[in-house]
Amino acid sequence: MILIQCDNLSKQYPNKLALDNVSLILQPGAPIALVGPNGAGKTTLFSLLCGYIQPTHGSIRILGHAPGSQALQGVLSALPQDAALDPNFTIASQLQFFAQLQGFNKTDAKQEVIRVLELVELSDSAQAKPKSLSHGMSKRVSIAQALIGAPEIVLLDEPTAGLDPANAKKIRQIVKNLAGETTFIISSHNLDELEKLCDHVIYLEKGQLQQSVSIKASQATDFITLTMQTCDMDKLHQQLLSLINVIEVKRSGDEQYVIEYHKQSGFELESQLLAVFNEQQWQYKAILKGRTLEETLFS
Repeated sequence: MILIQCDNLSKQYPNKLALDNVSLILQPGAPIALVGPNGAGKTTLFSLLCGYIQPTHGSIRILGHAPGSQALQGVLSALPQDAALDPNFTIASQLQFFAQLQGFNKTDAKQEVIRVLELVELSDSAQAKPKSLSHGMSKRVSIAQALIGAPEIVLLDEPTAGLDPANAKKIRQIVKNLAGETTFIISSHNLDELEKLCDHVIYLEKGQLQQSVSIKASQATDFITLTMQTCDMDKLHQQLLSLINVIEVKRSGDEQYVIEYHKQSGFELESQLLAVFNEQQWQYKAILKGRTLEETLFS
């Protein structure tokens, strides 16, 4: 099944070409990362997917339908970065209103509010007003709003920006818990966070699609990212190159190497690494299966 298909998609504003001939196909499943520098076209792409604006050229199909069509009501939802609730009404009353706008009757809307607040662990705050909530709690309420009706696709724009680590972790957990039934597309500058959540990555720059790749895509070779604590890095480099099945060793940062090697069964390379560390009495900080998202995009 094709979740989203964009063909030769362009959006021209009076003074800027925001998207330039972007074509991509996205499948349902694991969360999808949308990354790129400021001005890359990420917000424009989200706005086009929601049907808020129309493309200058090209086309979009979401589950076979045009953005903004009646068939997508309740199927796709979005959470803008600066989403805010009315300070004068309780959380429950506002969420109930949004549910009724989606077609729920009054009784079902009340039950839906209970359901989505449970998902974001804010059931006890249903009768609170937005001003009484922390920034992190407010963001979780906004995510609850985006989850009304159990949409198949949820667009999240910087969902953890400005949050403390505890609330950021809670939001990541919400996404992980729902990833089996909802496909999240997450726009963020936090590559470490996206790496924990996402498989597929879309990278835009200056309105153009630079990469659309799977972090966990099956290849003939694999990678290990090795971060050391104490060792002779130059000597380690030579030792790594001599290990069986190693193809290339690239230094990434002062204490880190990215090792490319032929796929193998078991943990042969990891065993070789531990043997080297033991022999040389070197201390490692982390052995990561695969590459970081930063390394995947910018190596």
